[in-house]
Amino acid sequence: MSAATAPNGTANRGVQRLQAAFEKARAENRAAFVPFMTAGYPSYAKFPEIAHELLQRADILEVGLPYSDPLGDGPTIQRASEQALAGGTSTHVTIELVRELRRTSDTPIVIMTYVNPIYAVGPEKFMQLCAEAGVDGLILPDLPPDQDIEISDLADRYGLGVTFLIAPTSTEQRVKIVADACTSFMYAVSVTGVTGTREGSALNEVPRMLSLARKYAKVPVVVGFGVKDAATARSVAQVADGVVIGSAFINAIAQGQDVASLADEIKAGCQR
Repeated sequence: MSAATAPNGTANRGVQRLQAAFEKARAENRAAFVPFMTAGYPSYAKFPEIAHELLQRADILEVGLPYSDPLGDGPTIQRASEQALAGGTSTHVTIELVRELRRTSDTPIVIMTYVNPIYAVGPEKFMQLCAEAGVDGLILPDLPPDQDIEISDLADRYGLGVTFLIAPTSTEQRVKIVADACTSFMYAVSVTGVTGTREGSALNEVPRMLSLARKYAKVPVVVGFGVKDAATARSVAQVADGVVIGSAFINAIAQGQDVASLADEIKAGCQR
């Protein structure tokens, strides 16, 4: 398959499915509920069971590709990645796990990955594998869009949306660059730093950041980092198109708590 050729029927497939998810949430007067789970956590065998519980409740499921140097992730997700890697969850295994999920669910699934795993496989091969497995989009936390030589173009050829991140420290020029590059949704990091639960006051920058993002965004804007429960989800949902929750679910699994109940509680908080 040449670099200029994508499989038949893949054009815009992921983007369209993601857009439909946001439209459905908007029609129900709520922010989209976007839970995160590290692929292969807490084990290869248990991950699909937990992911299915989340998929039944999610508007979009974000699957983290385990990586040995996850600079944007806090201790909770770092530990989950280490455990998944120790259990044998590689890039190829992550994609196969998504393929299994896709057999029983039409809910959009996006993979959060750093750039190195993409280049380790080969950018086009990575996109081809994702498209064939039913992945709808990619979240790229360590790739500045103005330094993206080929990944976005390849993703587009294979029908995958791409998402880049902004932070409270992002300048207006940087926000515009990111907004121009996002094809599925834009990801606003609520606080400066890594993922993990924080006090609700840490979300104070969200309204200002969202106001700036909406000046340029051509796609929905979601907020992540620091959302841990229904109360913080409700606060973010008033201004964002989607709410991402990750560490809270990882912690719940580690403590033997019921993930489904937590998901129901947080999704209820996404109502406006």
